[in-house]
Amino acid sequence: MISKKALLERAKKIRLLLMDVDGVLTDGRLYYLPSPDGSPQEVKAFDSQDGIALWLLKDYGIASGLISGRESTGVAARAKLLNITYVYQNHKVKLPIFLEILKTAGLQPAQVAFIGDDLTDIPVLNRCGLAVAVANARPEAKAAAHFVTRASGGGGAVREVCELLLKAQGSWSKVLMRFS
Repeated sequence: MISKKALLERAKKIRLLLMDVDGVLTDGRLYYLPSPDGSPQEVKAFDSQDGIALWLLKDYGIASGLISGRESTGVAARAKLLNITYVYQNHKVKLPIFLEILKTAGLQPAQVAFIGDDLTDIPVLNRCGLAVAVANARPEAKAAAHFVTRASGGGGAVREVCELLLKAQGSWSKVLMRFS
């Protein structure tokens, strides 16, 4: 963890917010329901306020992306609905994807924030400009983070980070005026 001043300085530089999915954008629980043919179909729940916050980020010049260790049609659909720029699924080893995204986006690590919750996220947390762990993250992920959210994954943690970025970059008052 770092001081609030250092946190805001890091947040001012962010041009891209990347995140894990299970345990960050969702609460990490996986539901399997029978599809019409009897095969299991995975279902996930997403927080609507996280979605609005990601939509606002894009409106104020901050792109977003997902790097998930699992594959899910629900995640792909949610990412499309929210206009998430980078969607990488089925990548448990996330650092090479992080480096690929940096190259594609033309960004430096200091311009990227990453939200994670588990061991597979630590290599990216160690290399990004603003490392964030959700409240219910594994202790090792929290130790690698500059900031730990008050909210749990799937329960507003992404919204919390989006508001932090918008406030640090002076856009939050514009957001509030837009909806008043």
